[in-house]
Amino acid sequence: MKMGQEKFEIETLTFIKNRLDYIQSIAKTYNNDDPELMETIESLAAAANMFAKVKLGELTGRDEPSSPQGYIVSKLGNSYSRMKAYEEKKENNDFPAWKL
Repeated sequence: MKMGQEKFEIETLTFIKNRLDYIQSIAKTYNNDDPELMETIESLAAAANMFAKVKLGELTGRDEPSSPQGYIVSKLGNSYSRMKAYEEKKENNDFPAWKL
């Protein structure tokens, strides 16, 4: 790849963004099935989607969304918290409860 050549194409980023929109939509639609999992998926898709939007904006010369960094950090924080809680729950369930 030559210096200064874009690593992303507009068409590919649009495809990525559309797929992330779909994933986010399905996670929201079926949130009642498994709320923790679906909210985690939705947050991760939203964060990735914001990256795609920002990059698309750069490539097309359109204005970037306001505060994309804060939005991404917020969405990742939600997913991170849920995964930490899941990990702690799994670690605490490895041993059977002892009864004396």
